Order: sequence, then C-alpha cells, then structure tokens
Amino acid sequence: MDGEILTLLGPSGCGKTTLLRCVAGFLKPDEGDIYLGSRVITDLPPERRGMGMVFQSYALWPHMTVFDNIAFGLKLRKTPKDEIDKQVRDALDMVRLSGLEHRFPRQLSGGQQQRVAVARALAMKPEVLLFDEPLSNLDAKLREEMRFEIKDLQRKLKITSVYVTHDQAEALVLSDRIALMDKGKLVYLGSPREIYDFPRNKFVADFIGVTSFIEGIVESFNAGMNRAIIRTEDGLSIHASGKDVKKGQRVTVSVRPEHIRLSTFKKIEGPNSFEGRISKMAYLGNSINYHIEVGAWLLRTQTGPELVFKPGEKVEVQLDPQKIAVITA
Repeated sequence: MDGEILTLLGPSGCGKTTLLRCVAGFLKPDEGDIYLGSRVITDLPPERRGMGMVFQSYALWPHMTVFDNIAFGLKLRKTPKDEIDKQVRDALDMVRLSGLEHRFPRQLSGGQQQRVAVARALAMKPEVLLFDEPLSNLDAKLREEMRFEIKDLQRKLKITSVYVTHDQAEALVLSDRIALMDKGKLVYLGSPREIYDFPRNKFVADFIGVTSFIEGIVESFNAGMNRAIIRTEDGLSIHASGKDVKKGQRVTVSVRPEHIRLSTFKKIEGPNSFEGRISKMAYLGNSINYHIEVGAWLLRTQTGPELVFKPGEKVEVQLDPQKIAVITA
C-alpha cells in the first residue's frame, strides 16, 4: 500500500533478501512479474525502477566525503550542479547530518554512516525505499534509536518502503504490515498486532516473540461467546477464546508471557488457575524470567524484580482466557 512500511521477516535463508533483490532489479525472478503500482517492472534495470536501496554494509565510498557519497547517484544521472547541491543538503537535513558533509566515512560513527546511506537513497527521490537489514551492524542501544529515526523519517516523507530483517522487535516497531516468510514461501501477511495476538499457525506464534504451547482436545465450544474449553492429556482444563473450532478437535494453545500471572501458592480455585513449579529463573535487572512446569507442560513468563520465586518452589499460575490464542492447524 502507498506510504506504508512492509517488512519481510523470517529466519536466515528463508528468501527475504533474494525477494528484495528481485524487487530492486539485482536479480530476475524465475517466474512471475513485479509491479510498481500498475506498471510492470520485471525487465527494467535497477536504475530505471525509481527505487532507493539502503544496504546492510552501508556501501559508502571510503575516499569520498559525505557530500560526494550522497551526490554519487545524482552525478550519474547528470543532474545539474545546483540541483545536486540542493538535493544533497535537503537529504542531510532529513537525516540530521547537516554540517558533516565534508567528513569522510571513517570520521563518522556507525549510526551516522547508516544515516548517510539513507540520505544517499533519499536524494534520488525514489518512489520506493528498500532496506536490506540496515541496522544489523549497530550495537543494541544504537539499533533501538535508529528504529525510531527510520520510522519517523518514513512517516514524514510518506515513502512506500520494503524492509528486510530477521529481528522480531525491529519488525514490530517499524512495520505497518509484516510478511512472514519460511523456506521461500509467504506464510502470513498482517499488521504487527494481528501477527502477534492472533497467529494462524504454530510457526507464526513461535517465531514472533516468546510464547508457550499447550496441546489438547476441544471439550466444548460456545459459538455465541467464542469460548472454548480445551482438555489436555494430563487433565488440565483450559478456557480460551476461540473461533471456528469444533468439539473433539485437536488444537494447540499459545500463551504469551504477559498473559501468565504468578502468585504465591495457596489453594487453586477457579478456571485457568493451576499449580505450578518453578524450574528455572533468570534475573535481568528490571525483570525476572521464569520457566514454570504446569502438569506436563512448560510455561515461560516474566515478572517485575520485586516478585521473587526460587527454583523448585510451588506457585499458582493463572492464564488470561481472553488472551489465549487457539491454533487449529
């Protein structure tokens, strides 16, 4: 869609970069056509596609200044000198690098080099902006900052963008829609909230974020309330929100960490309350990660640092029935 960021997400080797390079014109697809709007661009060379590319390695000329790196494509187009000067300075303003045009790449930080690469693409005034894992060479803190910078810039300019990453958090932060790929195939297309809260299959649920799986049989289903009761082989009875499920159907329940509540063990009462045992814990400063054994199943959750349980300790585990995803296939 016009003006959106579409992220190609998936494990290494699933075909994300290959697909992006086909869109850019660096590779030709074995079959099918590539459209830009209503225009077929399959056989057009890269320089005639109206696209700007931001590479993972930045791809800056080390012997050229920031200004000359950004102006390189414009010079190849034989753009008039005064127009080159204006477009380069406009691009530098967009990425907040004005005043650094006479520096060389070696004199810049990693984040600044990445912004030069973005400015070079923007100076060409592309119809579509392509990003090939542009933040993978940055440290964690800078990567987080650059996510918001890229998103803010894209929103301001309203340039349709295709973004490749294997980083789930990056995809969730940046994207209007996520195209999740596996083994060369598109397995899911939707908004970050749809893909996180309502995964359609186990691969999607497992790849995006952290989740815990419980398998069982649908014991009953209330279509009016979209409420299913799932019975596991070891006797757990789980109430969950479900659609298009049938009594007797085998399903998988996906539970996110934030929808699991831990408390000191007293007496188990009410639906979706179970006795659990802490098997592992990891202190992370502002939170604690727990692995909890509930029957034959392992659940993963996170609490604040003030709620401390020791490995081996019994706890009460409560699952939010409104937030549990039921996966049917």
